[in-house]
Amino acid sequence: MSSGTSGEWPLWEVFVRGRRGLSHTHAGSLHAPDAEMALRSARDLYTRRSEGVSIWVVPSNRITASSPDEKDPFFEPAADKPYRHPTFYEIPEGVRHL
Repeated sequence: MSSGTSGEWPLWEVFVRGRRGLSHTHAGSLHAPDAEMALRSARDLYTRRSEGVSIWVVPSNRITASSPDEKDPFFEPAADKPYRHPTFYEIPEGVRHL
């Protein structure tokens, strides 16, 4: 994988899952030459105190995101679908994480 600047390692985004059953959350970013080194560096940087049970590393240049400036037109189609809001659903007993 090549980087934007000659001699600079690519940027990776790090996601860590804190406990089994929880979602991965963004922990930070780091530079590394490849996925294996990014994973090892992420382990050393973001799970020093055994906080994580799983780590994902994703090349930053492979992430596609919506723009906050386009928030209104991008999310507008969802506004007319009230069934998407959790107020219409009952949470069964015993369900801890939704």
